[in-house]
Amino acid sequence: MAPIVPVVTFNNGKTIPVVGLGTWKSKPGEVTQAVKDAIDIGYRHIDCAFVYGNEKEVGEAITAKIKEGVVKREDLFITSKLWNTFHRPDLVRGALMKTLEYLNVDYLDLYLIHWPQAYKEDGDLFPKDESDNIQFSDVDYLDTWKALEPLQKEGLVKSLGVSNFNSKQLARLLQIATIKPVTNQVECHPYLNQSRLKAFCEQHNIVITAYSPLGSPDRPWAKPGDPQLLEDEKLKAIADRLGKTVAQVLIRYQIDRGNIVIPKSVTKSRIASNFEVFDFKLSKEDLDLINTFDCNGRLVPMTA
Repeated sequence: MAPIVPVVTFNNGKTIPVVGLGTWKSKPGEVTQAVKDAIDIGYRHIDCAFVYGNEKEVGEAITAKIKEGVVKREDLFITSKLWNTFHRPDLVRGALMKTLEYLNVDYLDLYLIHWPQAYKEDGDLFPKDESDNIQFSDVDYLDTWKALEPLQKEGLVKSLGVSNFNSKQLARLLQIATIKPVTNQVECHPYLNQSRLKAFCEQHNIVITAYSPLGSPDRPWAKPGDPQLLEDEKLKAIADRLGKTVAQVLIRYQIDRGNIVIPKSVTKSRIASNFEVFDFKLSKEDLDLINTFDCNGRLVPMTA
């Protein structure tokens, strides 16, 4: 039997499994099997986004597992994200409906504004000018949020949140929001532990969701010689002492800090291993030591 996954309670009273499967950079040909494997292993939280280009394949896996009777829709927690080219208020609903169609579900458990910046609408997902620079739009994310709120009231989404927002951007949003964001999903790992942003979010009862918790080792722009979190000797020492892998220590690090965590893998053995984190805890000493690794080491640029 798969372990019962602990949940985190949002500021609106709804709950989310503390560990989810990330699907960023999971190729369409691999992601269907990865999601099926994850559900069989016991994952009930799947993190998606329109821009990943694989929501249809994720949807096929979810549909297959519901059909097999392994899970019911209400057993699953499904997140997706509104992409930057759909921030204009008149485009928000259509973007959500397209995601629901791809995932083959009637509602999302959580819908996030993927980035606070809007891109030029009605063209490519990454609109560029002649000099290869991203073309931004002047849509304010506050107007985007106002267009999202009615979708929650209609039941198309159960909770709303943001991703990649800093504290100033969040503070602006909180001034106008009639529905408060439940989470801020950000890059978070020992080299970028987001402690200041986390403190701000905690003040406002917003939980952090940590993406790239393993340091995104497969990021396509990594250069030879870039630091690899999974190779960190100090982390290896903690993992060896606990009889765990470095990846398991990194996932547990987020859980023990009160964060939600969404490690990504398409390899069945790793998907399983990343889930075997409920039989141990890090000591305060271990957490304090890992917190000292922070060097503002951001690994994921905005255009990712």
